[in-house]
Amino acid sequence: QVQLVESGGGLVQAGGSLRLSCAASRNMFSLIAMGWYRQTPGKEREFVAAINFGGITYYADSVKGRFTLSRDTAKNALYLQMNSLKPEDTAMYYCAAGESIWTMRSGSYDYWGQGTQVTVSS
Repeated sequence: QVQLVESGGGLVQAGGSLRLSCAASRNMFSLIAMGWYRQTPGKEREFVAAINFGGITYYADSVKGRFTLSRDTAKNALYLQMNSLKPEDTAMYYCAAGESIWTMRSGSYDYWGQGTQVTVSS
């Protein structure tokens, strides 16, 4: 079992920035791929971004150019820097780990956290 804990969510005005963090209970060298999903009540969970052990990243078209994924292996942490936020970005954001960025892009993952709420006003 891999335990993931998200933090960093909050309230922000449109056009603002926010940085989400994900702490993993297992060292990140043992995780093939990690990333983020988001979900709004009544909607399907949406893939946001993922990164694999080799450092390859993939972003959903809706966030490409605005969000940046990064890792800190020394801290077993995953980060999502979100800039130029829009009201459409409002959702519960979940950290996840899966087999590859390709399967995660398709909606498959093995572990996930409790989520952190992001609300963008206006």
